[in-house]
Amino acid sequence: MLISYKYRAYPDATTEARLNAALDTCRWLYNKLLEECNTTRETGVTPTMRGMQARIVTLKEENPFLKDVYSKVLQMVNYTLWSNIRALSQTKKRGRKIGKLRFKSASRYRTLNYNQSGFKIDWENSRIAFSKIGTIPFTMYRPYSGKVKGILITRSGDRWYVIVQVEQTVSASKREGRSVGVDVGLDSFAVDSDGMVIENPRFYEHSLDRIKKLQQSVARKQRFSQNWKMAKGKLEKAYDHITNQKNDFLHKLSRQYVDTYATICVEDLNIKYLKENGKSRGFRRSIHSASWGRFFSYLSYKAARAGTNLIKVDPRNTTQMCSNCGSIVKKDLSVRVHECPYCGFVVDRDYNAAVNIHRVGMEQPFEPVEPRPLHHVSVMQVLSMKQEAPP
Repeated sequence: MLISYKYRAYPDATTEARLNAALDTCRWLYNKLLEECNTTRETGVTPTMRGMQARIVTLKEENPFLKDVYSKVLQMVNYTLWSNIRALSQTKKRGRKIGKLRFKSASRYRTLNYNQSGFKIDWENSRIAFSKIGTIPFTMYRPYSGKVKGILITRSGDRWYVIVQVEQTVSASKREGRSVGVDVGLDSFAVDSDGMVIENPRFYEHSLDRIKKLQQSVARKQRFSQNWKMAKGKLEKAYDHITNQKNDFLHKLSRQYVDTYATICVEDLNIKYLKENGKSRGFRRSIHSASWGRFFSYLSYKAARAGTNLIKVDPRNTTQMCSNCGSIVKKDLSVRVHECPYCGFVVDRDYNAAVNIHRVGMEQPFEPVEPRPLHHVSVMQVLSMKQEAPP
């Protein structure tokens, strides 16, 4: 299993200039290869990844500035391009209308990929030496473990980060202990079958007024002027702050579930479909802001490392089905209480769904459910938890 550790990096002015030059060179190569792929298709010939890889060699002879970037980094530019091409092709096969791949602007190309070689890590001094870039100090606030497979250098606004990718073995043995069903939502972020109700943090919604003002400030500036760059930098920092808040919340909540339970049952939701086909723009934005997919991703890799069993169940009728008797009780999203007309069972709608998810995931039969008082957990309570696993 490949795990990524992200650290803040602090290149000096000379090294930062080299990083920006390398990014600009890789962006040029990406756009050049994409242009040649498009031209080749227009002549009736299908381009190949191997052919474009060989083309890099001739391009380096024609454009000596490419030799200022480590060769493996240039190869990964081609790999990124073809990953995007394959993703676009798969989307088209699913019946969606798509256009062509876009050329990368300077603001949209931010990452150098040192895959397997071209770097040397100094553990003791928290420094990484990159081929044709130089040595960059970074803050190792959390040590990584496993075999290093590659390092990414990425720029976010005026900050730089190194992402160390390590390969770790997955625990084959499964833990024994309690199990739980977790239902994610928008009213509350999550409700589980043990009666825990996690408050929806709504980080983006709380910052929406500030985001709109910053967007208006950027729109009023002359594009690419110094004032425009400063305003855009402030907007990027605001978005980064929201992302950091969200990641901190999701990491700590997923860690709490993995440390507490031996088996976790969740719905196998098609989140992309929900975001694209929601009833309203506000509904789709709320789903995007909630980041259920990222939460499930964090649960998945943390569970794999801890030997916890993560079970994904079919989401059909988990909300409409009565967890007490199994009858289907239709209700709209606005109805927040489950009231079964057949057995008289009355309980919170999301708790009813969580119990159903747990029952289906554990393959348990229907049996009488005793309503339990729900315990509400605030965002601050989640944020006060620890993100790392106990030693």
